[in-house]
Amino acid sequence: MKRNMKIATAVTAGALAVGGVLAVGPVTADPGGAAPVAARTMYRTGPTHGDHQARGHGDDATGMRHHDGPCTGTGLASRGTLTAAQKTTLAGMAEEEKLAHDLYTAFAGRYDARVFERVAAAETRHLTAVRTLLDRYDVTDPTAGHKAGVFADPAVQATYDRLLKQGQDGLDAALKAGRTVEADDIAALTGALSGLTAPDARQVYTHLLAASERHQEAFDHWIADE
Repeated sequence: MKRNMKIATAVTAGALAVGGVLAVGPVTADPGGAAPVAARTMYRTGPTHGDHQARGHGDDATGMRHHDGPCTGTGLASRGTLTAAQKTTLAGMAEEEKLAHDLYTAFAGRYDARVFERVAAAETRHLTAVRTLLDRYDVTDPTAGHKAGVFADPAVQATYDRLLKQGQDGLDAALKAGRTVEADDIAALTGALSGLTAPDARQVYTHLLAASERHQEAFDHWIADE
């Protein structure tokens, strides 16, 4: 089966209804954070658009979900309090989301692998959610005004440059670079949730964590099939 027909349902996180308003997050995640059944079983099948509709998955002909909406001010939980350290972490989250988006966009332009295009689109929405928090807590957005591949934090810049170079060695290397990004994001988000009490920040971080787990799983499946 051609690569561009592979099913990567787990690439995008869904939308979670909070008080009747959509917020970023997976709608089909189980309490343990496992990927939805569809994500675990449909990576390589490649049913038609009609087949997806019949199963009620709401996927397009590529098997990709479209439920990964941004957390806007009306979709967020109530505002809380962030410490100075937590505000610094929040700013770092914006750079991490931009790094993922820019890297996957670069790989999408280089390789015929739909996974990069889809995850990059998800990262755009995730950055929107983080920027909403930055605005709520009056934290300067470190990504503002920076073009693709340019970052305010030298450490983030070095990471981006390293992973971009790694991904130029071939599709398998690019997929592994993507997996590294998601593994780093999972670790960062898990750490950021520790001691965090602000309801809106916990909501966004929790949903981003679930999304990163799905993105990581998607990259794992593509790597395994290489």
